[in-house]
Amino acid sequence: MADFPLAVVTGGAHRLGRAFALTLAYEGYAVLMHYHRSSQLAAKTITEIKSFGVPAFSMQADLTQAEHVNALFTLVDSLLSRLETQLSGLSVLVNSAAVMPRGNAQTLPVEEWDAALELNLRAPFLCAQQASTRMKRGGLIVNVSDIGAEKAWSRFPSYTVSKSALESLTKVLARSFAPSVRVNAIAPGLVLPSENVTDEEWDRLVARLPLKRVATTEEIASALEFLLKNEYVTGQTIVVDGGYSLL
Repeated sequence: MADFPLAVVTGGAHRLGRAFALTLAYEGYAVLMHYHRSSQLAAKTITEIKSFGVPAFSMQADLTQAEHVNALFTLVDSLLSRLETQLSGLSVLVNSAAVMPRGNAQTLPVEEWDAALELNLRAPFLCAQQASTRMKRGGLIVNVSDIGAEKAWSRFPSYTVSKSALESLTKVLARSFAPSVRVNAIAPGLVLPSENVTDEEWDRLVARLPLKRVATTEEIASALEFLLKNEYVTGQTIVVDGGYSLL
């Protein structure tokens, strides 16, 4: 009997994607990790995943291109066929890849608007379509949202809108894919600063939090552990934000 269920993690080379990939490895999943440009970080993360004694694979792709999404899941098919004695089937998809353009609604270039919606919203939809048809024994899809989905971040219009829409998509897919495939989202608060946020801005945001500190990546990833183990949750967004949503 095959030993390892397969999980696909997009944007898994670094930041929260890496934490999700390592959590899945710890839980006994083989991991197919997608990355875009971070090849060196991807190689390092793959080594870390393998240290848990599970198979690990990586693929470079631009998920804003539909043909690259298709290629990613063609690789899933190939792995399941070639390694059928090791892999028991596709069980988990984590949509973590995202971009966060900064700008304002009056001047944001259409290219940056499209880039955010294509990667943050359309790519998770396309990946979910592909994954759901391959989850023969049921499965779990997790979309990585943001506490910003509940806010009106005027300096990040395309990002905020894309994450809000992603949470709506999560509910739509949860109904569409039930009962065999569950679909949920995780909405982190302040964890890792974006390159688009200055140190001063970051410190100001953290100081406002009720818990007065950022989350660890492990605290965010623990929401994925919960969703893996509780099979009676679907269509929900798990908020892990240190109280940011209270502000």
